[in-house]
Amino acid sequence: MVERVKPKRRRGYTRVSPKHQVTIPIDALAVAGIHEGDELRVEAVGPGRLILSRPTDVIARYAGTMPGIWEPGELEALKDEWR
Repeated sequence: MVERVKPKRRRGYTRVSPKHQVTIPIDALAVAGIHEGDELRVEAVGPGRLILSRPTDVIARYAGTMPGIWEPGELEALKDEWR
């Protein structure tokens, strides 16, 4: 019986599994600051090219950037109208 030997993987490379899954090399994750459990957005930007990024929290990004637009209590009154 001939033993089947797995082909050696090149450092920094991965393959797409039959379930369309990939394993991202740990060195790349460390440099990007991505940790277990992080949510990532996947964007196709061209043939053979994907970008993985953390989704941005839009509210946190813009919170407090427009002071003086609303009078105190005005937003609360508007929210009450929606209820």
